[in-house]
Amino acid sequence: MEIIKTKIESSLTVLLVSNYEKSKKYYEDALGCEVNEFWAIRDNFGFGFKLIQATNIEDVRPNKGTWNTYAYIKNHDELDALFIELKTNGAIIVSEPKETTYDWGTWKDFSVQDLDGYVIGFGSGNKNNKGEE
Repeated sequence: MEIIKTKIESSLTVLLVSNYEKSKKYYEDALGCEVNEFWAIRDNFGFGFKLIQATNIEDVRPNKGTWNTYAYIKNHDELDALFIELKTNGAIIVSEPKETTYDWGTWKDFSVQDLDGYVIGFGSGNKNNKGEE
């Protein structure tokens, strides 16, 4: 029997939140997501979450010292535009855009967090050999 490998179209990060209504408003207003009872998404499922009301506040446990979700952005210009959009919309900024140089090129990223402290990173790469962002 031949096994057919299928393509995954997108994935969602599941987040237990302390206050669903406040989280829903934050993901809509600050992060630009469309939120309904099933998910919080933007950019045709390029960025998505399943927000679930936690039964117990102790169940809300963001990762310590790293991101809970990381999203790739096409190039540095779009990354900068996204940063301005999110900051203007009231997103909680954890780190401003920072560029790091490697032998292959540059990586630039920034992070925001939600009301429960879940950290979302956004980054883009610029390879030396292509001269593209």
